[in-house]
Amino acid sequence: MSSATSSTGRHRKAKPMSLAVRRAFIIAAVPVTGALLSAPSALAADKSTKTTTTAQSVAADGLDPAEQRIAENLNTRAQDPSLGDTFSGIVLDSASDKVIWGHDADTALMPASNAKLATATAALTVLGPEHRFTTKVVYGDGTLTLIGGGDRMLTTADLTELAKTAAAGVKLGGLDSVKVRVDDSLFPEPTLATGWNDSYYDDQVSPVRSLVVDGKLSADTSIDAGKVFAQQLADQGVTVDGEVTRGTASATDVPVGRHLSPTLSETIKKMLKKSDNDIAETVLRMTALGAGRPATYEDGTAVVRDVLSRHYGVSMANFEIHDGSGLSRADRIPARTVADILDLLTDPRYSGLLRSIDEGLPVAGEAGSTLGPEWGRFDTADSQCAVGRVKAKTGTLTGAIALSGLTKAEDGRWKVFSFIENQSSADPAATKDTLDGLAATVNGCWA
Repeated sequence: MSSATSSTGRHRKAKPMSLAVRRAFIIAAVPVTGALLSAPSALAADKSTKTTTTAQSVAADGLDPAEQRIAENLNTRAQDPSLGDTFSGIVLDSASDKVIWGHDADTALMPASNAKLATATAALTVLGPEHRFTTKVVYGDGTLTLIGGGDRMLTTADLTELAKTAAAGVKLGGLDSVKVRVDDSLFPEPTLATGWNDSYYDDQVSPVRSLVVDGKLSADTSIDAGKVFAQQLADQGVTVDGEVTRGTASATDVPVGRHLSPTLSETIKKMLKKSDNDIAETVLRMTALGAGRPATYEDGTAVVRDVLSRHYGVSMANFEIHDGSGLSRADRIPARTVADILDLLTDPRYSGLLRSIDEGLPVAGEAGSTLGPEWGRFDTADSQCAVGRVKAKTGTLTGAIALSGLTKAEDGRWKVFSFIENQSSADPAATKDTLDGLAATVNGCWA
């Protein structure tokens, strides 16, 4: 790896005019609570209060002593062989927007699941945090049609309630049997994105459809959901005639039931905590629809670029995405761009709108998240000190590992960081440990 260098010449973002445990031991005794990581409102307050320093305490390159220590330690620790030769990284001070440290920060690499940060930002901006997705049931010509509305949080219990309502209507109409079909026409083809490997299917992601139940991964989530609905109808005493089929509901069909999803805010939080690829892809499609465009990969990613650049002033230089989850091996995003997206969380103008991103970021040591002990994160001698002190989005693909987030450093100010590694020949576990150590370095607990 070439020598890492620090930088002070960040081009400031234009502001818009408006608006399996791997370790034998884990430090499980350290609670992860809000006491160590402040709420988004505190992030915003930090952003709005520009910290000043005396001339005597500022180094020649514009860094104060605490920042200089971060930069010097990162210069050394970013040379770890586990990072290989293709590494992009940056650290910003959230209050001043100053670049504290950078290494090939504008080099576009596979971001893996860090791409979900862009998807989440665009979705919340276009649809709003309180937006809900609607699953419907309509009746016509002896057929009940279950219509998908992009709700990735739909459960069997939800379909049971819909089946109860539909069964009551059918019986009231004097019928005791119906046909069942599913309508998932909300999302057009293709169901698979550019750059996805065949090995992803039914393991990392399903072909993207607008109807799914219990987050099940399968080749046809819509038909699967229809079968669950049909079984619930049968449990209510309604005979289902034949197999579940796919078709488009008629405009003359009569509505007999609907279910509203949890808010988009709740959906985003789950997507980020679990790094749920299917939620990300569905949200991308619904964001395109919300912007008045077809629910395709092409249109969804175009909306993401448009929102980030025109609404928030984030540079799209070297930015290329083909999906909403970051599974595409054709995706490319520089660490600087990821950091600029995260930096929006510290801006008081956006802290309310984007609050669920901040709340959805996994916290170091948080069980049940992608930074939990079950994934062997923040459990080395160097990084254990940062448990509960770092919140960040992980990213892992074959040949790509990323960690980007925020931490309150020893100077009391929020730092935004993004580290992206591609094509290292090291054991991925070792690379993740190194990235965790870099985050602990930014926090200052690994001095």
